[in-house]
Amino acid sequence: MSPTEAVKTIVQCDFDGTITQQDVGFLILDAFADGDWRRLLREYQEGRISVGRFNTSAFAMVKENRPNLIRFVREKARTRDGLPELIQYCRMKGFRFVIVSNGLDFYIKIILSDVGLKNIEVLAAQTRFSSGGIDARYIGPGGSQLQDGFKETYSRLFLERGYRLIYVGNGPSDIPSAGLAHHTFATGRLLAYCRQTKLNCMPFSDLNDIFKGLELL
Repeated sequence: MSPTEAVKTIVQCDFDGTITQQDVGFLILDAFADGDWRRLLREYQEGRISVGRFNTSAFAMVKENRPNLIRFVREKARTRDGLPELIQYCRMKGFRFVIVSNGLDFYIKIILSDVGLKNIEVLAAQTRFSSGGIDARYIGPGGSQLQDGFKETYSRLFLERGYRLIYVGNGPSDIPSAGLAHHTFATGRLLAYCRQTKLNCMPFSDLNDIFKGLELL
């Protein structure tokens, strides 16, 4: 691959359950939400409400202050092995690496910083803290608020800009982007979906598998 082609490759990566071992947002909701947030989750999983509506309503139930939430994230969140190596590989190859996540930007940036990774491009729910709970909003490329299709919207933007799209994910919300990507790395429920529908993908268990797989593309 020539250098010109390499700079036009983008690795779009999910965060919760992909870079991390568990969904950090769910850990926060289980610990701090003052209400039945799992009822909202069922409604989202059944397609009755959008991901934007789910997150807005669920995280509004979290009244805990930011310092305590940061402390909780640092105690509970664990990343998969191989993250620094994957970032280093992408930089060496000239690949653009971007996290596009339905999670919340505040804990994503904290987790990345704590493992020594700075200047990582993160697109996620923008969060504001108040006594009324966490305000979580998805902002699209044009600056307008999105209720659904956040990951897919950015995947389409990257393709429109001429990138070869490499997608990395683990769950149902990753399916639209995986279907658009030139190459997909999958684990969890996304991997099960790819196998069921014959959507071509490469499985991974930790992030070392991804940069090793990128060498084969």
